[in-house]
Amino acid sequence: MNLEELIEKVASGEIKLHQVEKYTGSKRLATEIRRKALEKKLGISLKNIGHYSIDPEEVIGKNIENMIGVVQIPMGVAGPLKINGEYAKGEFYIPLATTEGALVASVNRGCSALTAAGGVKTTIIDDKMTRAPLLKCPDARRAREVAQWVEENLEYLQEKAVSKVTRHGKLRGVKPYIVGNNLYLRFEFETGDAMGMNMVTIASEEIMKVIEEHFPDIKYLALSGNLCVDKKPNAMNFINGRGKTVIAEAIIPREIVEKKLKTTPELIAEVNYRKNLVGSAQAGSYGFNAHFGNIVGAIFLATGQDEAQITEGSHGITLAEVTPEGDLYISITMPSLEIGTVGGGTRVPTQREALSIMGVAGGGEPAGTNAKKFAEIVAGVVLAGELSLLAAIAAKHLAKAHKELGR
Repeated sequence: MNLEELIEKVASGEIKLHQVEKYTGSKRLATEIRRKALEKKLGISLKNIGHYSIDPEEVIGKNIENMIGVVQIPMGVAGPLKINGEYAKGEFYIPLATTEGALVASVNRGCSALTAAGGVKTTIIDDKMTRAPLLKCPDARRAREVAQWVEENLEYLQEKAVSKVTRHGKLRGVKPYIVGNNLYLRFEFETGDAMGMNMVTIASEEIMKVIEEHFPDIKYLALSGNLCVDKKPNAMNFINGRGKTVIAEAIIPREIVEKKLKTTPELIAEVNYRKNLVGSAQAGSYGFNAHFGNIVGAIFLATGQDEAQITEGSHGITLAEVTPEGDLYISITMPSLEIGTVGGGTRVPTQREALSIMGVAGGGEPAGTNAKKFAEIVAGVVLAGELSLLAAIAAKHLAKAHKELGR
């Protein structure tokens, strides 16, 4: 079968999109055939989608199925941003992939003000990835018995289940929730430099096998009972955290606020209180902030993170107050920043290059330190974005900036 015949058969549906590799022996050629078949069927041109440097042989079967090409997003860089962290120490440039004009410029302005003020102090409060399988029990009392056994046998479950499927994952805790005869076990894992969702999913499956062996009357229903909680706005992660829980804070002298940000500490503090705290409370929001999602989204797309987890990454609180000396104290708290520097989309060459800009590509030494360093950088640049936007609103410059840069 020649190339044109293959394209025709794919366009007609005689050969399914996922079957093309069987006829080509080449993932790169299969990608081209799918794209050309789509062009033929729909009467359109996909020449830009077909222009890329990523090797289909590297990503098909690992990061994508039915590949036809790529979508390209403009990438800018903000910085330098000075970070005084426990893992991130020094000045960093941060890659941001976005189509929103004015975003990179705004974040860059925040980086400039924070660096001039001496930098951002970052602190990681917690680090865990969770998965919460669902078990159906005969009744609530039996559910309590199973939960107590699991809580008392974490080391046993690590040895008999978790260690069989991962060298990097470590079961460190469980929080049971009982609703009627339903038992939800919210397992907490350490996952090194990986974001760890696949790791903890596979490990949790093994744990379920062990539990079923010990309790034959219990029915394992779902690997995720939605108390994990993954890729959905939720109070659980907002309160208890998932991934990295990280805080970034800074004190910005009044002179810098006035000269660089064109406003005052008092106005920024008042806007933050009335907008981010009162306004968000009235809206019933899990994000008591101005625009965490903007910066988290741009970094996630640039570095190959799971874009659906921008949802939880957008959770958090921005605080601003005037110090006794008349300067501005500002902080952001991110309870559920789910990121990694190995695995998943971080393997894609362009995303790996973006991670290398910050010096966090690949695994750290010891394991986990690169992901923690990355978390501190993300928190620092989110603080820069919050500071700049709050200042623009306080100075009434927001609409002007979007007219100049965002049209």
